Amino acid sequence: MEENLKQLQNTGNDIIKIAIYGPESTGKTTLAKQLAAHYNTVWAPEFARDYLQEKWDSKKEICVADDLMPIAIGQMRLENEAVQKANTYLFADTCLLITKVFSEIYYGFCDPKLEKAAKKHKYDLFFLTDVDVPWEQDDLRDAPYDRVATFEKFKQALVENKKQFFVLSGNPEMRFQKAIEILTDLEKAKKMGFSTQDYLQILETKIPLDTIQKQLEIFRNGISKAILNRPATINDGILKLSDTELHKYSNCFDAKKDKLKLKKFVPASGAASRMFKFLNEFLNEFDIENETINAYVNRKNAANLSIFLVGIEKFPFFKLIDKQLKATFPDFDSWNKDQKNYHFIKMMLDQAHFDFANKPKGILPFHEYKSHSATPIEEHLTECVYYSTANGISNLHFTVSEIHKDQFEKTLNKVKSIIELEHNTTIAINFSHQKSETDTIAVDVNNNPFRNNEGKLVFRPGGHGALIENLNALDADVVFIKNIDNVIHNDAEKIAFYKKVLGGILIELQQLTFNYLSELEKGQDFEIAEMTTFLNEKLNHNLISDFSKYTLENKISYLKEVFNRPIRVCGMVKNEGEPGGGPFWVNDPKGTCSLQIVETSQADLTNENQAAIATRATHFNPVDLVCGIRNYKGEKFDLTTYIDTKSGFIVDKNKDGKPLKGYELPGLWNGAMANWITIFVEVPLLTFNPVKTVNDLLKPAHQQK
Repeated sequence: MEENLKQLQNTGNDIIKIAIYGPESTGKTTLAKQLAAHYNTVWAPEFARDYLQEKWDSKKEICVADDLMPIAIGQMRLENEAVQKANTYLFADTCLLITKVFSEIYYGFCDPKLEKAAKKHKYDLFFLTDVDVPWEQDDLRDAPYDRVATFEKFKQALVENKKQFFVLSGNPEMRFQKAIEILTDLEKAKKMGFSTQDYLQILETKIPLDTIQKQLEIFRNGISKAILNRPATINDGILKLSDTELHKYSNCFDAKKDKLKLKKFVPASGAASRMFKFLNEFLNEFDIENETINAYVNRKNAANLSIFLVGIEKFPFFKLIDKQLKATFPDFDSWNKDQKNYHFIKMMLDQAHFDFANKPKGILPFHEYKSHSATPIEEHLTECVYYSTANGISNLHFTVSEIHKDQFEKTLNKVKSIIELEHNTTIAINFSHQKSETDTIAVDVNNNPFRNNEGKLVFRPGGHGALIENLNALDADVVFIKNIDNVIHNDAEKIAFYKKVLGGILIELQQLTFNYLSELEKGQDFEIAEMTTFLNEKLNHNLISDFSKYTLENKISYLKEVFNRPIRVCGMVKNEGEPGGGPFWVNDPKGTCSLQIVETSQADLTNENQAAIATRATHFNPVDLVCGIRNYKGEKFDLTTYIDTKSGFIVDKNKDGKPLKGYELPGLWNGAMANWITIFVEVPLLTFNPVKTVNDLLKPAHQQK
């Protein structure tokens, strides 16, 4: 008996077996026939249909429990015969798992031999057919009701038996087309070395296989370093404005802003774990019973911890935590200094108490005012009303992690109405999340896909470069970009002035480029020399060497292409040794030189010439951008088409105690904007006040004056 239920394995042809699986009258046979015809192969028909139809026609008898084993044996005979004739695919119009489920639904049990065989049989994929098609009456069908409940039982059987499946819904043609799409990708995944289980996991991420293949190639081939031509400096890529010019552009922005859709865009995803990294290390390594904090500082050369403890009472959260410590420990005041400091840090980071390291930076206390402690969220709202406001409405967009959105909204609810009332402005706030389909696959040290302890592929967030998708979705004419931690204590108006300066420059340059594009589009009289001079002197674009040899038609086409791009005007501060990116003239592989923001990790500092160029940098990127994301016709640019896809970052990480390599997408203000029109403008250090570690809150910009 068991031998008759045995499933014949592939005969050396590496046949992909697909089981068409689901309740009655859900289009299984139709789909099996369609797929077999499409792939020029065979399909295994449903044995039970002919068997039970003959029984009904000859005896007017319906299916009983004793029929199930003959049906199962007959089904396996048909499938085993078909697999020997199959070409690449075998489509089975039912399988023993269906027989098992029907047995349990109708008779409350399943023959152990049938159950064992149903669990053991292997298919590369199950297509679970949905009950969203009309039920069709015939001699053998008797369950037009409770179809959803029946479907769930079939689905549960797949889950319990750890079968790999995909649900097909919609009309027959939609199912057929989706099945072809799935199978095409499954073939591709298998050629890439992935299993069906891997493919289904990839399918859930919504990351295209072609994208994963490109990422794996990047790991194997590496990322080319940026070719630095020279640092961007004052009058060579960076504008330095006089006081008169500063006020001119600020006034220009104020005069024209009410005709524009303005939005402030604040990347705010992720927790504040790096901000408190050295304090977490202290808690993990310090032995309060056998060591003093001073001994720990000397042993670990923990300068950051010393700075933190010296300035502890100046932190905006000191009173809050100190009050809780005294309430929790009645004898707190009698403790020695080491005990107090240790428990202060412990309570600040403990998940059961303040849990600062696991919270987003945006909701942490950053600044102490006479009446309250202010979070970065509050400071961004205050800034926003000064420069991202048109016609009494200020627009603010946060990119946040889904798990943090509730915390953001609670913090916003505490301050939004107060700021609106104080400034007589309505603040419109919305959120977006970094899309999971922008995650990237991780690899091991040999550049093979990394797997966790459960054998599943590991995908990681693609870094801030993924946020180009979020920026691309905004409905705005002008977008101000600023990081969540770059806020200042009580100087919002000064910050706003320089933001408006950048905005004024953007508006002026945008209007000129729009005018030129309109002239080129209409074919009116225009001066090529004037346009090329503007490109070179105002937009930092060097013409290709043989431009003068172009025909007039080709010159017009070229000028349209270089003018019709999104524009970014970026503030640059003088370099004071902060780690991170800076403005450089960069050569692309074709030798074309353009202005780019380059991170330290993108430059080949092992090359003496490149290292020398890097050390001559005079300015630093504070992530202070104003962007124009519409074209001269008022249409939104597709920002994803202006990415330098060959840039990006390979980073070394660790998971489950094992090393891995991750790929981060071209950075939002690096490779993601590489092909934009780029203008760099010097702005004062006042505008750059990031909080990378908690000790940055002790700097003057974050303290009461």
